[in-house]
Amino acid sequence: MAPTVTSMEVPKLASIKTLADSASLTFVPSEYTFTKNPNEQGDANDPEHSIPIIDFALLTSGSPDQRAKVIQELRRACEEWGFFQVTNHCVPESLMQSMIDACHRFFDLPEEEKKEFQTRNPLDPIKCGTSFNVDIEKVHFWRDFLKVIAHPEFNSLYKPAGYSEVSLEFSKRTREVATEILKGISESLGLEADYIAKAMNWDRGLQILAANYYPACPQPDKAIGLPPHTDHGLVTLLIQNETGGLEVKHKDQWVLVNAAPGAFVVNIGDQMQILTNDKYKSIWHRAVVNKKATRISIAVPHGPSLDTPALPIPELLEREGQAPKYIGMTYEKFLELQACPAALTKHFLDHLRVKHN
Repeated sequence: MAPTVTSMEVPKLASIKTLADSASLTFVPSEYTFTKNPNEQGDANDPEHSIPIIDFALLTSGSPDQRAKVIQELRRACEEWGFFQVTNHCVPESLMQSMIDACHRFFDLPEEEKKEFQTRNPLDPIKCGTSFNVDIEKVHFWRDFLKVIAHPEFNSLYKPAGYSEVSLEFSKRTREVATEILKGISESLGLEADYIAKAMNWDRGLQILAANYYPACPQPDKAIGLPPHTDHGLVTLLIQNETGGLEVKHKDQWVLVNAAPGAFVVNIGDQMQILTNDKYKSIWHRAVVNKKATRISIAVPHGPSLDTPALPIPELLEREGQAPKYIGMTYEKFLELQACPAALTKHFLDHLRVKHN
């Protein structure tokens, strides 16, 4: 059954799809105007700026030597990029495409049919809306979204037809991939494969299916799909349709991600940066828009259980001779505070840094 939503909870801003579908739209309205540095455009063709590729089959089914090699590649990817592609993961491309299609059908629903899912609570099991946080942002973003919590309890939509069945299978298969990636990351840190999963209560961990709709924009240089941000969880897995738009900050340059067909794009989240005491960093990334085609992406952040605080791992601190750089905070509190105005003034992790005299 769909959650009950009161009229007071419904955002007043029209969806970006409604705006973009208007035949009279020839420019970006002032409330959506976002200034970007023209010298900071991403380049997908520079071979030195291609995000690393991790072969999932060798990570999970290879020989001990092959697995050890992939673990080292994973360590370098986490240290140097914070982003990587995962190939040969055994999640059918047909399922990934079906998930994108199902989300597209949701965004195509009449606005009246989507209103019941419009809420402001960041932890409501089903939530759709536009931009990011219309209550506190000064500029709106060229994006509509749908967020559905898929774990520890599976939630789904009863419309459009077929969404529930596809999302159940996709969320299960994606979580299986994320679990193996988490094991690999744990081993890359010199820990037991299940160390992070146990410490973060992964069996009760949060998984969200977050679909993003970025329609074609008449002036893409004057708007942004999502501004530079980091992800809140441990790891995020992302898929997209044939239209690119994800850019990653690497060595002070924006790199346009040119994902391999059928690959997951994976990135480290804030909770992992806390756990590793900055060894593996949660990297800034953004979504740019284009003039020709709609982009749909589905980001699947995986985090600890809501009642679990992330703290720097003692074994790593001892090995590196470091003091902890972060204070503890439950994941639930972290998510709630990330939606407040203070999160817009500086990187939210800076609010959790230990202040040394």
